[in-house]
Amino acid sequence: MTGTASGSTSIVIRLEIAKDLVSFGQIATAIGDAGGDVVAIDVAQSSKAKTIRDITVHITDHQQTDVVVSAVSKLPGIQVKHVSDQTFLVHLGGKIETVPKMPIKNRDDLSRVYTPGVARVCMAIYEDPKKAYSLTIKRNTVAVVSDGSAVLGLGNIGPEAAMPVMEGKAMLFKQMANVDAFPICLGTQDTEEIIRIVKALAPTFGGINLEDISSPRCFEIEQRLIEELDIPVFHDDQHGTAVVLLAGLLNAVKVVKKELSRCKIVVCGIGAAGIACTKMLLASGAVNIIGVDREGAIVRGDMYSNPAWQWYADNTNPDRLRGTLSEVISGADIFIGLSGPKVLSVADVKKMAQDPIVFAMANPTPEIAPEEAEPYVRVMATGRSDYPNQINNVLCFPGLFRGVLDCRASRITEEMKLAAASAIASVVSEEELNEYYIIPSVFNQMVVEKVREAVISAAYQSGVARRNKGWEPAKEAAVLTANGGLA
Repeated sequence: MTGTASGSTSIVIRLEIAKDLVSFGQIATAIGDAGGDVVAIDVAQSSKAKTIRDITVHITDHQQTDVVVSAVSKLPGIQVKHVSDQTFLVHLGGKIETVPKMPIKNRDDLSRVYTPGVARVCMAIYEDPKKAYSLTIKRNTVAVVSDGSAVLGLGNIGPEAAMPVMEGKAMLFKQMANVDAFPICLGTQDTEEIIRIVKALAPTFGGINLEDISSPRCFEIEQRLIEELDIPVFHDDQHGTAVVLLAGLLNAVKVVKKELSRCKIVVCGIGAAGIACTKMLLASGAVNIIGVDREGAIVRGDMYSNPAWQWYADNTNPDRLRGTLSEVISGADIFIGLSGPKVLSVADVKKMAQDPIVFAMANPTPEIAPEEAEPYVRVMATGRSDYPNQINNVLCFPGLFRGVLDCRASRITEEMKLAAASAIASVVSEEELNEYYIIPSVFNQMVVEKVREAVISAAYQSGVARRNKGWEPAKEAAVLTANGGLA
């Protein structure tokens, strides 16, 4: 699916203003009439006759920039000197950088971090490769890998255009969970070549986060890498979405006093995320799931050329319902949208069971506008930050990778993902839980730690954790010191 990015942002307009011809009140009115909202004013330069001001204007869509600038330009005594988009400004030169942990101030420092001292560390790792976890960045570093084939809602825009997204992901890893992540955008979309490249890069990293790789190639790439590497591999578009979706649903069914196992669930959009969400729901006890794509319901017993859809047909739709979304949604307790804008109508929602739950997660435009659905829906969630109940992968991947790195898990199991979902849901207390608060904010500081603890516990139970229980950084440092730095 391709589309156009949108969303609220801010612009800075630098104006040269002739004081005797126009007032600031007139300027503010023109901006307001054009749909902008003045949020800051700075004087850059001033004289008796003229003033130069930087006016920060909030707009709802980047296409509104021209409308606002045109309205201001028509005023007498106004010269527009420059227009800056603050979203572009924060991307200048990229959003991340590499910094050393210690300064190199003299020859002694240089000899320790580089030659000749570093040779001793190299040989220690050569003799015992596991020491790479304690003596290099491997222990805390994740590769964020994309081929640019399915970026956000923009489609196949290529590796260079995918870089800003992957840089942003790296920022979130660091700020949320103190994980050092680095964007790796590949100039190939060949499945075998991607697998070879990631395997070749793996010695540097403690984990691999696959991102924005199109379906169905993403399934084979992830599965092969899981099988052929000894570090965790996680396709966030699939499993991050599934984890957070399940977290929201665990709380949503509490609000409406229903059991997940007894709910009729319709999933619209059977791509990578839709299949992963369905697998999570099945693992959580859901039974009656009907998947719908452009061609209608996927029906048990039918044959499909797409292997992923064949799996879906074999494991869902126990009543073998056929038809369009509007036909199969009748009596559904839950709608899950992972498709495109405006595919769900008010008439469809009215056909659902009492107290329906609607998760319309297409971004930036959901399957149904919350304003349209609100009179008929008990619990509504979207993928957007400007509505309640945002289903956002940021709730999952920082804490999940913090946990797998800390226990040195060799892979991420279904039990670990289910534990992460329960942990996210648990951040919302019984006293807080209501229709408009089923999922915590991405800025809730409890989320990362709760997810981390749950993932580590599940990793030990699953037998994939490779670090001894009770490990602490101070203990490792003491062992290194006692053994001349060669523990």
